[in-house]
Parts: sequence; C-alpha cells; structure tokens
Amino acid sequence: MPSTPSPVVSPDSPVSGAMPALRVDLVSDTSTRPCHAMRQAMAQAPVGDEQLGEDPSVNALTARVADLLGKEAALFLPSGTMANQIALAVHCDRGDAILAARNSHIIEYEGAGAAVFAGAFVMGIDCQDGIFGVEDLETQWRSQRVKTPRSRVVSVEQTSNLGGGSIWPLEVLQDVSRFARAHDLVMHMDGARLMNAVVESGVSARDYAATCDSVWLDLSKGLGCPIGSVLAGSQAFVDQANVWKHRFGGAMRQAGIVAAAGLYALEHNIDPLAHDHRRARTFGAFLKSLDGVRLIHEKIQTNLVFFDVSGTGKRAPDIARSLLDHGVRIGASSDTRMRAVFHRDVDDGGLDLAMKAVSHVLCE
Repeated sequence: MPSTPSPVVSPDSPVSGAMPALRVDLVSDTSTRPCHAMRQAMAQAPVGDEQLGEDPSVNALTARVADLLGKEAALFLPSGTMANQIALAVHCDRGDAILAARNSHIIEYEGAGAAVFAGAFVMGIDCQDGIFGVEDLETQWRSQRVKTPRSRVVSVEQTSNLGGGSIWPLEVLQDVSRFARAHDLVMHMDGARLMNAVVESGVSARDYAATCDSVWLDLSKGLGCPIGSVLAGSQAFVDQANVWKHRFGGAMRQAGIVAAAGLYALEHNIDPLAHDHRRARTFGAFLKSLDGVRLIHEKIQTNLVFFDVSGTGKRAPDIARSLLDHGVRIGASSDTRMRAVFHRDVDDGGLDLAMKAVSHVLCE
C-alpha cells in the first residue's frame, strides 16, 4: 500500500501529537507572548464593563487608535477576522460584491464569512503580490443591473500576507481610493500588519488610513499582545459595527485587562518592528544561498519570508517536522511551499539558530 503523506505543518493547523520544546517559533507573528512589562500593565489596568462602555482602559485604547488612524471612533474586538467580517457586514447589503485580491485573507482564511454573515460574495482580483491598481479594478467593477450584482466594497490588505508581506504604496492606495469614490464604492483596509508597513515605509498610519472608510489594527501579531484588534471609521460606522459586535457575541466585560496590553504595545512595540524586517531579509539572503531553495518573493519588504523547496528533493512538511527536532518551527502550507515569520520573540540568536537548523536539515 502507498505510504500516507505527512500532514502539512501550517500556521492554521497545529501539529498533532507531542512536539519537542520550541526554541524558535517562526510559524507566525501570532506566536508572540506578552513580555513582563506588558503583563504588569495588564495586571494594573483599571477596568469596568466594556459592554456598557464603562471600561476606562478599553476607552483609552479605542481613543488612541482612532487618533492614530485619523478616524472619528474605534471599536475594540477580539480578533482581526471579526473586524473584517463586521466591517463587511456594515458596508454590504445582501447580494453585493466585494472586490479584493484573489489571495486576500478574506478569501483564503475567513471561512466564507462574507457570504455567511453579510450575504455578499468576494470577487478575486488577479494581481502581483496582492496589490492591485485601478486598471485591475476596472475589469471587475459592476454597476447594479437586473442580472449583475452591485460592486460595493474594495478591500485591501496592508501588508499583503500571501503577497509576501508586500506593502501597498500610498500612491496606489490613493488612486484606488479615488476610483472607489467615483464609483460609489466603499474602501476597507485589513490592517493586520499595518504598523509593519508604517515602520518600513515611513508613511504614517493616518495617511494610509485616510484612503479608506474603515480600517482595523491588529494587536496580537507583531505588536506582541495576547489578543485583540481595533476597528475604526466614522462614528456612524462604529455605531453600526457595535451592533454587529453584539450579534457576533464579541461584547466583553472587564476587557481592560487585555486592552492595557494594546496601550503598552502602541507605546513600546512599534519601532522594534524594524528589527523583524532586518532579520527576515537576513534569513531570505541565507535561503538564497542554499541549493534547491527559491524565494517566492524576491524582495522581502517586511517580516514574512515565503520560499519554495521543490529543488531540494524533500517535501516541505517533512522539512518542517525535521526542523521541530531542532527546536525550530516553520510553517509548510503545501508539499513545496514554506513560510517563516519574524517577530519580537525571535532575536538575533534565534535567527542564527534557525539558519543552522535549516542548513542541517537540508544538507543531512
């Protein structure tokens, strides 16, 4: 009988069975853990009933993010997926179409939530590195007719995850935004790694967010918080988003304990994202030196490194499992494709250990 292939080790599927002690976890920047100072801030946070609007730490966080993004108001939520789905539900009527990159998070990783919750569907746009322009939009945009769904939302992802952590240039966002407004479209930004783009490009979060009607900021990736995202927009948008938050069961009680982590992160954890980018580029240069390994995105802009191992003669899931024996975890999303994500819990020593482990596994 043919042997059963090893399961894929991916950012979205935990490894089954006992796992060796991890020394370097590159499977995702969601692997970050709150540092001691962040835990102290959480322990000391003033709290109240978040659902009633009485938690001072939550209120401080949402005010801080609204100001950071240049929006009237903001809403604290448990996750980024919830932020995306709430925004789409507010913006769309049933039967509307959402325009997004074909490899976007709302298509690949959110369980068809737009169809389930908003009654809308997503039209994927083929584009380079998850970034599309006005010409791409023009091929997909539809006005509402008897047999044609109305294009309603343009969704962009900053940075583009499956685009290799690519940064949307501000001028491209501005062009897309002008097209959207001229055609009665709403602009939404999935800002899961927005601050990575800010640190690398030097463009402010406010300037990026100005191109969009709604935008959210993830706290639990590179910023190192244990949970949370903040969705921002006009006061009218946030009021409607709060209705959907309750429908989704996202209302919380003394949520200031986790909101305090977000306040700490915004104060201390933004600038260090530059170190993650530097280490990602160092790792990418190392991979390019290995026989049989190819970078999927030659230009590494932020903290994500995608690479192909088909030339090594080994399957990516097998490589991932061998790396675990060395205390290093890297995700394998197919037989040939892998992703390494750098974050604040991986220092230069961790980078060095990861490179040694990859070299050993691929050369053994």
